[in-house]
Amino acid sequence: MEKSDAPRVVVVTGVSRFLGAQIAAQIAADPRVERVIGLDRTDPPGEYQDLLRNVELRKSDLTRHSGSTLTKLRAEAVVHLAVVSSPDATKGGRAAMKEQNVIGTMHLIAACQQTESLKRLVVRSSTAAYGASFRDPAVFTEETEARDVPRGGYARDILDIEGYVRGFRRRRPDVTATVLRFAPFAGPAAETVLLKYFAQRVVPTVLGRDPRLQFVHVDDALEVLRRSVVEDHPGTFNVAGPGVITLAQAIRRAGRISLPVLEPLLQAATQMGGVSLDQVDLFVHGRVVDTTRLVREFGFTPRSTAQAFEDFIKSHQEGALVTPSRVESFLDMIEAVRRGRA
Repeated sequence: MEKSDAPRVVVVTGVSRFLGAQIAAQIAADPRVERVIGLDRTDPPGEYQDLLRNVELRKSDLTRHSGSTLTKLRAEAVVHLAVVSSPDATKGGRAAMKEQNVIGTMHLIAACQQTESLKRLVVRSSTAAYGASFRDPAVFTEETEARDVPRGGYARDILDIEGYVRGFRRRRPDVTATVLRFAPFAGPAAETVLLKYFAQRVVPTVLGRDPRLQFVHVDDALEVLRRSVVEDHPGTFNVAGPGVITLAQAIRRAGRISLPVLEPLLQAATQMGGVSLDQVDLFVHGRVVDTTRLVREFGFTPRSTAQAFEDFIKSHQEGALVTPSRVESFLDMIEAVRRGRA
């Protein structure tokens, strides 16, 4: 149920990527919103031009300047989606990823603090904030802290980002600050590194492990984002589909072949394919979060993890067949890793 009027001027960062472009277009279609301004350091790809026809696009590098932009625009809501989950998403690797995620967010939060017209701040976070280890609880709530410091850079970036938001809440209690900890995205339009892992013909797994996983359908993630902008939902929320799916079930449903290996070999082999330490730990230990707060506060229940993953499978159905050449190729990669460790 809506708790407040929609903002008149909304700024969306990361508009050149799928999530930012989609939510900017959805907000721009709301007749209560007068202006939607999309910020990114690069121009959106050509296929987004029609989608973003009602969005004002501006090039802006958050790591260098953003304060004057928000103030001049008299932004009433900021949706921060310029957060990347993999070094492959940036040209400069891990260093550029950290600069965009951490330094960019720091500058943006400082700009938000100076913007007197601001009423709402919505920040993309991740369930990676909880880490993944053998000491994890069965289910994470929003109050649960990571038992171990995450090994991966993305999870550490997320912790820094949320730290900036906590400081902002203390300094600007008049602004509704919403942090959305998304589970990995799934669905026909989701093209994440994690789901590319399942798109392989032969999927490496850790011998003796079958972790529990959760996903959120990308359409449901967009709906939660939309409601966070046009309604007041202060606080931090886990966003995931109800239920779980084990890694073995996911591999079977995707029509793939599982190749159990020792954990060090999985780590080395998957990193060769662009999978981060955050995701390796997820494949070893799994992660399940509680979404009671989301359902209660938003009055919205995302479709189940199994449904979200099924939509992903259907969209990649043509690649379900396993060919001997792909099996041999992956075995060659594993053997190369073994030789390197010998």
